[in-house]
Amino acid sequence: MGLNGTVKQPSLVNAGQAVDAGAMEIEPDTKDWTWVLDRPCPECGLDTSTFDHDRIPAMLRENAAAWQDVLAAPGAGIRPNPSTWSPLEYAAHVRDVCRVYTERLHLMLTQDAPDYPNWDQDRTAVEDRYGEQDPATVAAELAVAADRLADAFAKVRPEEWHRTGTRGDGAHFTVDTFGRYFIHDPVHHLHDALNPAAPNGRSA
Repeated sequence: MGLNGTVKQPSLVNAGQAVDAGAMEIEPDTKDWTWVLDRPCPECGLDTSTFDHDRIPAMLRENAAAWQDVLAAPGAGIRPNPSTWSPLEYAAHVRDVCRVYTERLHLMLTQDAPDYPNWDQDRTAVEDRYGEQDPATVAAELAVAADRLADAFAKVRPEEWHRTGTRGDGAHFTVDTFGRYFIHDPVHHLHDALNPAAPNGRSA
């Protein structure tokens, strides 16, 4: 998770000048953010150990509601600088993370210790042209995707929170740690969108 990489092509703008979100690619991130399961995030402040996993659906719905105002604001599709995603790009990523995690949660609940199919989130951002999507459409799609995943987490039975799954890079999760790891992503990106000068990131 992280958007602290360098721009792949030379910048044609001055530092701090707003940038068209579709103008430049950001170098893919390769950091492992599973450490958020062990200690608070110093950037967004979320401590994944401080809440009951039954809170995850409500946390996700609250987060999705907050994105509606972010995407309705003027300039949602404008990057604050060449190497930082615009609020629109963050929101499109969060929408797609919700969709991917819905699929992964289903696998964990219906198969024994499944391996998740790989998902190249950076390639998706480029190929789907996140920065050129319509903010209102992304807002509606994010709300639907978040609500669907929140419903799925709400239906997890007590005995299912210990079921397991493994990511393509070998990271191993229970449904409990999977949910805690997941919820950091939309929380962190909302912080990113509201604090464009702060460090930023993404994870899946």
